[in-house]
Amino acid sequence: MTHTVGRLDRAAVDAAFGRRVDAGTALADDANQVAAACHAMAARFHRGGRLLVFGNGGAATDAAHLAVEFIHPVIVGKRALPALSLTNDVAFFSGLAAAGAFADTFAAQVRLLARPEDIALGISASGRCANVAAGLAAADDSGLLTVALLGDGTVGDGPDIASSPAVAHVIQAHSSDARIVKEVHVTVYHVLWELVHVFLEQPGLLGPKVIRS
Repeated sequence: MTHTVGRLDRAAVDAAFGRRVDAGTALADDANQVAAACHAMAARFHRGGRLLVFGNGGAATDAAHLAVEFIHPVIVGKRALPALSLTNDVAFFSGLAAAGAFADTFAAQVRLLARPEDIALGISASGRCANVAAGLAAADDSGLLTVALLGDGTVGDGPDIASSPAVAHVIQAHSSDARIVKEVHVTVYHVLWELVHVFLEQPGLLGPKVIRS
C-alpha cells in the first residue's frame, strides 16, 4: 500500500511540475516579446514617464506588487522608478463600482491621472476583464505605452484583450490553469523589472533620439 501511495504521489508531483515546465518553456519562447516590452518601458521611464498598473482580484495584488518592485527596489544600488497601482485607491474604485460604472474603474483613473509619456500595464488572468480592456484603451487614446499581462483568453465573456489594437505589447501565460497563470505573471513582472533596469543602465540601447530627449 505504501509503495502504491508513493507512486501516486510521485505521479501527481511530476504532473504538477510538468504543467509548469510547459508554461515556462512557452514563456521562454516569447522572449523577444518580453524584451521588446522592456525596451519600450525603459524608453518611457528614460523620458520621465511613470508606470500605472491595474487589475482585478488576484491581479490587483499583482498590480500592487509590481508597483512596489519599481518604486522600492530590493537590490541595493538599483534606481527607484515611479509607479502606481490604480487598485490602491479603494474609495475611488469602490465609488465608481457602486455607481454602476465598474467597467470604467481604470479608464476613469487613466484619463484623470495619466500623462502621454506614461506606461499603462493591465493584468488579467482571464485575458477578458472588461475594465482592464477599457483602461488600456483609454491609455492608448491618451498616448501612453500599453502593456498587457494576460491569461490565455479562453475563460470569461469580456473582450479578448490580446486582440485589442489598443495594446502595444501582449505577454500571455500559455495555460488554462489559473494557478499557473498567476505564477507565470509573477515571473514576468520580475523579468520586466530586471530588464528595464538593464536597458536604463545601458542608455545607448535606447537609441540616440531617446538619449537626447
